[in-house]
Amino acid sequence: MTKTVLVTGVSSGIGLAQAQLFLENGWTVYGVDCALAPDLQGDFHFLQLDLTGEVAGLVDFCPCPDVLCLTAGVLDDYKPHLETTEADMARIFATNVFSVTRLVSLYLPQMVARQSGIIITMCSIASFLAGGGGSAYTASKHALAGFTKQLALDYARDGVQVFGIAPGAVQTAMTQADFEPGGLASWVADQTPIGRYTQPLEIAELTLFLASGKAQSMQGEIVRIDGGWGLK
Repeated sequence: MTKTVLVTGVSSGIGLAQAQLFLENGWTVYGVDCALAPDLQGDFHFLQLDLTGEVAGLVDFCPCPDVLCLTAGVLDDYKPHLETTEADMARIFATNVFSVTRLVSLYLPQMVARQSGIIITMCSIASFLAGGGGSAYTASKHALAGFTKQLALDYARDGVQVFGIAPGAVQTAMTQADFEPGGLASWVADQTPIGRYTQPLEIAELTLFLASGKAQSMQGEIVRIDGGWGLK
């Protein structure tokens, strides 16, 4: 039976890599992004939508996904708190936390009703450590990790599996500034134990495993894939 996945943040970076890998493995993929549609082949359906706005109509677009990959997220330029406005904080939380909680509220009732479903949130090393972002980003990713764990605890007996993925430095369009002259790319690679940035495909491969149903006894784990950064 073909499985169906909803991927947010699908137009670039990790979300794009996830969608490509799911499609290569025969999944039906519904992708959502506020940017334009990516060029993907296979059973792919796209909706351009700002997830910080009204999302109720998303069910008409993607009625019954087996898996939610809640990947969309934004950075905060590593701003310390005194340089972070209330508007900055609201913007970061709107995407990194509240878009996730709202989509879960949208699809969780049907997962509970059918006693099956997998939810994968995109946490971060900033879900555990300081320094992976600024004040708003780190706070938002800590909040997302807490939500992920509580969701897993509350709905484990309803057949809903919940996981988080916690990447370290990943080479995507969102981190492109790191690779500009004077950017952080060389320093980050040097400080990461494996000596390089993680690639989006590596995150996608972990996602596909978690979505496969093979990890039956795992619940609520936030899996670090950070090149060993968290070992320091």
